[in-house]
Amino acid sequence: MLRYVLTRLLWIPVVLIGLSLITFGISRLVPGDPVKLAAGPQARPEQIQKLAAEFGLDRPLPEQYLRYMGGLVQGNWGYSIGNRRPVLPDLMTYFAATLELTVVATIMGLLFGIPLAVVAARWRDLWPDHVSRMVAIGAVSIPVFWIAIILQVMFGQVLHWFPVSGRYDPRQSYPQTYTGMLLVDTLLAGNVQGFFTSLRYMFLPALCQSLVVIALVTRQLRGDLLDMLRKDFVMVARANGIKERIIWTRYLMKNAMIATVAMLGFVIGFELGGNVLIEAVFDWPGIGQYATKAALMLDFQVIMGVTLFIGVVVVFVNLFTDVLYRLVDPRIRFS
Repeated sequence: MLRYVLTRLLWIPVVLIGLSLITFGISRLVPGDPVKLAAGPQARPEQIQKLAAEFGLDRPLPEQYLRYMGGLVQGNWGYSIGNRRPVLPDLMTYFAATLELTVVATIMGLLFGIPLAVVAARWRDLWPDHVSRMVAIGAVSIPVFWIAIILQVMFGQVLHWFPVSGRYDPRQSYPQTYTGMLLVDTLLAGNVQGFFTSLRYMFLPALCQSLVVIALVTRQLRGDLLDMLRKDFVMVARANGIKERIIWTRYLMKNAMIATVAMLGFVIGFELGGNVLIEAVFDWPGIGQYATKAALMLDFQVIMGVTLFIGVVVVFVNLFTDVLYRLVDPRIRFS
């Protein structure tokens, strides 16, 4: 397994170089001048030229790319044209918010999706199965922004249970940050009130983001469980008088979860890229919203930084998923 992990790690620079070339080329083909946008409509030509020279955008494209990659190797991710701030600290701040939202949404999705799948497979073609399939199909069929707006109206404006935007109550002092994830930071600081405040602000966006996990886990796991029920080892276990509860928990779930783990690796990698619609509706300061603003401003340094950062995250998530296969099913061998 160690050899497999090292081989995958050695391929990361190759993947990132290819990703950087594609992103750099596409970002330079987009019509528009980011320097003019950043300088403002009243900027004089000499001011625009000075700003372009400051960010190295007046140099040939191959030289721009080599300078950027050279700085990247040294830990310099460049500066944003829009706010003149270093890209890497902003990336870490916005990504922490997206990571926290993704973790909570994934946990919520598993807590709802796994029981729904088990119920659907246990009582196949009966009303519990029909209800679970309706939930799964509805979760991916209805546009997520529409669901988000309905939840805001229902739980925010009508019932006043949860806030509808932002990440923390602006009327309270912002918690001291250690990791950038407010739920963790408030617990580390012993701030119980701040923890529940952060949880209230996170509940609605996490619920919306968890719908994809609920739908995919329910459909995937239900199908795998039904397939496992027809296997010989299940029939042998029942013939030997093993209790149904043990068959489902020890035999069926362990084998059926393999494909679900593979699917979760893809979903989590996608969510960590930033769910732009959810972050936009709930005004969640995540990396999706950060990338969207950069794209509208043609902020090349931020666009490159976000793309490469998410590329690294997705590679490591997929690597972790592959390693997790071995823990779920020891019969799997790495090649």
